[in-house]
Amino acid sequence: MTNPFDLSGRTALVTGSSRGLGRAIAEGLARAGARIVLNGIDTGRLERAADEMREAGHDVLIAPFDVTDEGAIAATFAGFDTAGVAIDILVNNAGMQFRKPMVDLATADWQRVIDTNLTSAFVIGREAARRMIARGHGKVINIGSLTSELARATVAPYTVAKGGIKMLTKAMAAEWGEHGVQANAIGPGYMITDMNEALIANPQFDGWVKARTPARRWGRPDELAGTAVYLASSAADYVNGQIIYVDGGMISVL
Repeated sequence: MTNPFDLSGRTALVTGSSRGLGRAIAEGLARAGARIVLNGIDTGRLERAADEMREAGHDVLIAPFDVTDEGAIAATFAGFDTAGVAIDILVNNAGMQFRKPMVDLATADWQRVIDTNLTSAFVIGREAARRMIARGHGKVINIGSLTSELARATVAPYTVAKGGIKMLTKAMAAEWGEHGVQANAIGPGYMITDMNEALIANPQFDGWVKARTPARRWGRPDELAGTAVYLASSAADYVNGQIIYVDGGMISVL
């Protein structure tokens, strides 16, 4: 019987994948057999990440572009077309955080977070889907958050963007499902990443996360890989418009 989780012969673009959650997801997809296209804006870091993955035996390309630059996105996909690189799997992972009370929040900072975390997923998803629809198959995986469902003080633009990711995913499913393209999302809980270093080092916040999470610990980036592989694979061909929370149970309890 063919392994439904085998991604051999497929190419996956993972945005924001030189480190952190994106890198862990890229490595998981690579272990399942996919060719990986790493993305970021630091070409040196991308090259180092690609070299490390190649040393582990994976097939890796890089695509350095800013996910908020629509022109660069269009040029990148045109370059894929010219090079014969078909993106079968897109993981919209790139994101940023900015913490400030709403009453003190500048509109420019609000817009920067929305553009990075939400608008980029729409623009890159649109470019990928145009090609996936023409081929009759494709997988889009958007990275949401616990804040796709719940709010916390001082992270309003992030919360709004990640709530938008949930609904963008459903909109993608509604429009693209008939063409053989599935769009789903993953909602990570509190993970051990560079972006969370200050929170992890804060004893009060660290204690709150561990007490609030049934698993009583922070998540590891590699713990997202299995869900990503599943959603990218033929095992999930009838799964569309869903968000799966990988959060140690946090969102399920009071």
